[in-house]
Amino acid sequence: MKLLLTIFAVLLLLTGCGAEDAPTYRQVSSDEAAAMMASESDYLILDVRTREEYEQGHIPGAVCVPNESIGSGELSALPRKDQLILVYCRSGNRSKQAAQKLADAGYTNIVEFGGILSWTGETVSGSEGE
Repeated sequence: MKLLLTIFAVLLLLTGCGAEDAPTYRQVSSDEAAAMMASESDYLILDVRTREEYEQGHIPGAVCVPNESIGSGELSALPRKDQLILVYCRSGNRSKQAAQKLADAGYTNIVEFGGILSWTGETVSGSEGE
């Protein structure tokens, strides 16, 4: 009987963590993100690097909201929680963190595509578009 209770408790712990209910985001390659940008019309490109990194070179039309500022209140640059938001950073680490923070904040259509280091499309410098 003790063995059955132990097995039941272990199974309950493994299945009852609720991880499958945690808000999440999708991950795609930079090529897949570029294809989405070409085929979609209502999306926002989100650069989560620092302002200085953004001004050195970013994807045209991207909005800069540094990862460190996400999670500290409402984001005026991201007013619609259901809008397709394509998130990137330098190498993919901060974009994953930011994408999860956005999902946790109730954004429902987040796509993370890594870093600008793997981006083969056009980039611009300065504060264009903002």
